[in-house]
Amino acid sequence: MAYGLVATMRTKPGKRDEVIELLLRDQSTLSGLGCRTYLVGRNEEYPDLIYVTEVWESKRAHDDSLRLESTKAAIAEAMPLLTGEFSGHEFTIAGGLGSPE
Repeated sequence: MAYGLVATMRTKPGKRDEVIELLLRDQSTLSGLGCRTYLVGRNEEYPDLIYVTEVWESKRAHDDSLRLESTKAAIAEAMPLLTGEFSGHEFTIAGGLGSPE
């Protein structure tokens, strides 16, 4: 079953763009692991907030991506730039435009 995740993370003041760069740095292996959509966004009304939307072939594929050395490195670099305020909503894809189902 296809898996989706919509999340936000808050950065320390002025660190948003630096964290976005880290999140977008190495996406080359994601599609091979089953990632169908990986979007990172910003909203100028909230200058320290980052939005992430992901669609994967399965939750296992997503979890496998977190074990990649490049993913671990990006997380380690980003953590000191974050406040620790995160939100996340996981869901099973029911269908829609661009759905992998």
